[in-house]
Amino acid sequence: MSSLQLGPLALPLPPLVLALAAALGLALGKRLGRSVGVDAEPALLRMFLLGLVASRLGFVWEWRAVYLHEPLGILDIRDGGWEAVAGFAAACLYGLVLLQRQPALRKPLMAATFALLASWTAGEVAITTLTGGSRQPMPALSLPALDGGSVALAGFIGKPTVVNLWATWCPPCRREMPLLQQAQAAHPELNFVFVNQGEAREVILRYLQGQGIVLQNVLIDARKATGAVFNEQALPTTLFFDAQGRLVSTRVGALSEATLAQRLGTEPALAIHRLKIP
Repeated sequence: MSSLQLGPLALPLPPLVLALAAALGLALGKRLGRSVGVDAEPALLRMFLLGLVASRLGFVWEWRAVYLHEPLGILDIRDGGWEAVAGFAAACLYGLVLLQRQPALRKPLMAATFALLASWTAGEVAITTLTGGSRQPMPALSLPALDGGSVALAGFIGKPTVVNLWATWCPPCRREMPLLQQAQAAHPELNFVFVNQGEAREVILRYLQGQGIVLQNVLIDARKATGAVFNEQALPTTLFFDAQGRLVSTRVGALSEATLAQRLGTEPALAIHRLKIP
């Protein structure tokens, strides 16, 4: 399970854990600040916001070859593109500057930073435990193919495989589908498998034909068995398997060109060329 499902809303666990860790750090910093007669909340909020901005900019810089041709994509943080090390370093550097100006902030800032880091790390460990680690095997499922017949997911073992769980009614699924179509055409060395969750063949065909989307390996999972195996109800969810059929990464939510390139291990400088159809 990589997300918390609240009715129709799915909250990915990693940013939720970070938000809770930040809230814990802020609460502790405020309390300790009051004990030494300073208001630490504004400084802590600035540190956190600066860390978020630096984290995003660090990711954008790493994948600048992708973002150069679509600058507005920098603002679309829904793609989940963050560089945690850059954000944490920027926040700590800013905190050191604040301590030079206001030494009384030392105790609340250091305690808040430690609390955030410790609780964030503990949360990440908990997520790994809840999801069973990152080596779950390809499920032993055979599903009807959109173009007829039945396909065993285990049959894709032998190449790195991207399994996308999607539905036609899901706006983020529709948003990322053209990108995944491009990626499938540009990466013949990978398997891209599109496992529709809970819809009839006619509905899927009507959508793909209406949008002019041509995909290989479209499978029909009427009972949502694939999502159940991985305890993933949110759509879209994209599962990344290595050539031995072991799960190495999961992305809940729509992918951007940069985050897809990151998950595929594409070199940043080459990402724009390898993901785009010539």
